[in-house]
Amino acid sequence: MLRNTLRTSLRQFSTSPIRRGVQEITRPAIETPLSLWNWTEEEQMLRETVRRFANDVIAPKVSAMDEKEEMDPAIIKGLFDNGLMGIETPADFGGSEMSFTGAIIAVEELARVDPSVAVLADVHNTLVNSVLRLYGNDHVKERWLPGLATEKVGSFCLSEPAAGSDAFALQTTAKKDGDHYILNGSKAWISNSGEADTFLVFANVDPSKGYKGITCFGMDKADGVEIAKKEKKLGIRASSTCVLSFDDVRLPKENIVGEVGKGYKYAIEILNEGRIGIAAQMIGLAQGAFDHAVTYAYQRKQFGKFIGDNQAMGHQFADMAIKIEAARLLTYNAARLKEEGRPFTQEAAMAKYFASNVAQEAAGQAIEWCGGVGFTRDLPVEKFWRDSKIGAIYEGTSNIQLETIAKLLRKQYASS
Repeated sequence: MLRNTLRTSLRQFSTSPIRRGVQEITRPAIETPLSLWNWTEEEQMLRETVRRFANDVIAPKVSAMDEKEEMDPAIIKGLFDNGLMGIETPADFGGSEMSFTGAIIAVEELARVDPSVAVLADVHNTLVNSVLRLYGNDHVKERWLPGLATEKVGSFCLSEPAAGSDAFALQTTAKKDGDHYILNGSKAWISNSGEADTFLVFANVDPSKGYKGITCFGMDKADGVEIAKKEKKLGIRASSTCVLSFDDVRLPKENIVGEVGKGYKYAIEILNEGRIGIAAQMIGLAQGAFDHAVTYAYQRKQFGKFIGDNQAMGHQFADMAIKIEAARLLTYNAARLKEEGRPFTQEAAMAKYFASNVAQEAAGQAIEWCGGVGFTRDLPVEKFWRDSKIGAIYEGTSNIQLETIAKLLRKQYASS
């Protein structure tokens, strides 16, 4: 398995105490600048392992999962068996103990075959595992990280019907009752919630304090998570997206992740990481659509030659290849900055915004390059197009990314 192979590899990532809150250094500073196409031995092994798993195990099941709008349990088991659900999790907790870039590589490779599987792994790794690993005390880590690395899917519960882009307008409450808290409220558009056993729920312990009352709670499904509705979606259909209800759910204070009232801070910081993960999903999707369509273009003949040999087609291929590569470089640059403990909020927003646009364009062009058959379900390109639309919506809409970038630019250029 990948987990065991990586532990015996000669090269290891260095780890050091967390700086500036969320920032975690998992990669030493580079003395001699290298290109963004330099990978450690572990990262290259990971890419090869995930690509093989995606092609051999996931690909044959993509169409059926999309039609049924369900994730095949065998796929989830395969993710765990290959060490892909605890990529950054320390080995002491059953994880692969790799870098953040390792998680991004895995998401990209999974998305080349099925973005639904990619987002399951992405949310699990970059949001759920990361919050517990970075902010949880020893009790919290020991309780949840081992299961999340080996058998239990995690879900990140922040958004609500009235709190989407304005996430801190959330209305779910957690009223203190002795050594316990009583949770009441609902969550909307929650990824992984259909398969999850472990949930991170953000609730307000003191609404009078506004967002400064928001606190993160860990809980098991058996504690009282109720799935009120499973959404029927345009794309990433095999990825569950549900409305959750919490009715007088009683949780001990030991279930608090981090500090009371710091949930808003954790959410902001961790979503910056998550946006790099969504960018990786989008570049994987774009590459997958591109690979299928260009391969088809050099198999299909019209007017006595392959349609890909028409100059106009070749120029379109070249233009799209440039855009996919640019999106990839933005994404891996943000990932490396995060690993080095340097500011990366702007770069993460740029990567997500650009990669989401490129994914939609690449998938749309892929349908046209394949002609009539591209519009059918005989090829997977129409699914890539349906899946691509979510990139501009979740973990911060494209407009939110532009707003984030604009604010950071103002700080850089404005005199007051």
